[in-house]
Amino acid sequence: MTMGATETQTLLDVLRSKSAVDCDTFTVDVPQKLGPFVDCTSNQAIAYHELVRVDADGSPIHAKVIKESIDYAALKASQYSGVDPAELAVETMMVKLALRIVPYLTGYSHIQTNPKYSYNKQKTIENAQRIVAIYKDLDPSYDTKRVCIKIPSTWEGLQACRELEKQGVSTLATTMFCMEQAVLAAHVGCTYIAPYINELRVHFDSSYVDENKAFNFCGSAQRYYEQIKSKTQVLPASLTSIQEVMKLAGAHHITVSPPLLTKLAETPANPWEGDTGSVFSDGAEEKFGSYESILEEESKWRLAFTLSLGGKAEGKIIQAINIFCEKQDGLEALARQK
Repeated sequence: MTMGATETQTLLDVLRSKSAVDCDTFTVDVPQKLGPFVDCTSNQAIAYHELVRVDADGSPIHAKVIKESIDYAALKASQYSGVDPAELAVETMMVKLALRIVPYLTGYSHIQTNPKYSYNKQKTIENAQRIVAIYKDLDPSYDTKRVCIKIPSTWEGLQACRELEKQGVSTLATTMFCMEQAVLAAHVGCTYIAPYINELRVHFDSSYVDENKAFNFCGSAQRYYEQIKSKTQVLPASLTSIQEVMKLAGAHHITVSPPLLTKLAETPANPWEGDTGSVFSDGAEEKFGSYESILEEESKWRLAFTLSLGGKAEGKIIQAINIFCEKQDGLEALARQK
């Protein structure tokens, strides 16, 4: 949105002056109102909670999307033999929701692969290729070079990213918590990484607070990429307040949920006494050791990842994969109920 001469500058305006701002949603209202955004990110949890929404009368808002996706999956069953029709329907639902938001974007539309393939390189690659094909089927006019595939940052997931980037498919390494993941993501050529500032549990357990937020890691990853002149960009995610968002002003990209985007757009920049951009203004002279020994040897990388942060990084990704698998099951159940 362009700010008029008499309008008050908001925190969203400030954020946009310092970072590429993405929306983290499958709900079209906020992108319509506050867009254009650069990218739109999503995942199985976002998809599930969007698809089970009901209107004031209690009727499912997306009944048509669900039915059309099931019909499409049935039509394509022979083309994707060996793929559960419910899984294919879920992928279609997510792409259909994403395409509604495309008119309010200038960059990529992101879809996350099935989290059940987090430890299977080949199935992740096939899943990504299928998602791109669904975009092309559902909207032949849409440039699939503007599709970005989100993949959990396991060893297998990052090797899948390597192959997909070689094929011209943009990737985002998601559920990222430590430098061992970040250096491998750059090495394999990911377009983005998504450091989770808060572990995923905070969004599903209101009593839980992440006491080890990943601000320092996020800043270190961006400084590392800039020092090695990597193409990979840092896209922080999993934010819980506008204070956290503004602390990250200056990230290459940042993805923000609709409630926080709305609050940013409603909050005047002056006065704002909160932190703005300290994550990237501090530590400019940070020095990094060499990670070369772990980049091409799976066992060495896995051990380094297991040891990172005293095991906390691996614990956080296991938790995230668990939650996303639960939401994947919920999405597939929606398809089977119909």
